[in-house]
Amino acid sequence: MDNWFTVETLDPQTFAISEYRHWEETHSYLLCGTHRAVLIDTGLGISDIRGLVGELTKLPVEVLTTHAHWDHIGGHGQFSQIAVHPAEQDWISGQFPLTLEMVQKNLMDPACEFPKGFDPARYEIYRAGASRLFQDGDCIALGGRSVQVLHTPGHSPGHCCFYEPERGYLYTGDLVYSGCLDAFYPTTDPILFWESIQRVQKLETKRVLPGHHTLQIPVLMIGHIEHAFAELFERGELCKGNGMYQFEGFAIHI
Repeated sequence: MDNWFTVETLDPQTFAISEYRHWEETHSYLLCGTHRAVLIDTGLGISDIRGLVGELTKLPVEVLTTHAHWDHIGGHGQFSQIAVHPAEQDWISGQFPLTLEMVQKNLMDPACEFPKGFDPARYEIYRAGASRLFQDGDCIALGGRSVQVLHTPGHSPGHCCFYEPERGYLYTGDLVYSGCLDAFYPTTDPILFWESIQRVQKLETKRVLPGHHTLQIPVLMIGHIEHAFAELFERGELCKGNGMYQFEGFAIHI
């Protein structure tokens, strides 16, 4: 196994699998119950995430997709059980909204040191579809722990967060992280993004687990992001095409 991934133990049954050597700094999360496990997202698809997961657990693993952007589904092809929200099932079935050339450019620019044996020119977008669709409010039982599905559109139509009430863990995908929150693409919606932030703000969250960059996200950041969206709305600026807005610890691009 190469050293592409960094594994951090959040608790004895929960692991963050990170790709800090790439500018996206993506995170996937392995949640183990007593009967089965789920992997939230599969990252960039640059190295063997399935092999790494096999070293961490021998349980059967299903992939839960926060959203079907290329940097979250890169390793989906290494697994047989894939779940996604219906709004994005077409995206992982051959109708991804970006061209392969655009994805390859994002993958390689800026350049990084890829692991030995990885050829960016042979990179492909996952398109084998889903084995299961989940809906808002679904509860996924793992044995001794359960994960709730929260449909949180805005960054993408089928974006979902995953919440564990017992632990207070909130896996936020691209809804909350320290960096630039994107709501400017044709498939984004800044108003829905704001509404989704308002929804997760009501949860009893003890730890925010984002899709990118630092894992050290204060729970209070959710409120700061909600306040920022509210401020933009009050100024009449929460409209696509208005550009980048900088705030303390994050930015919003609309």
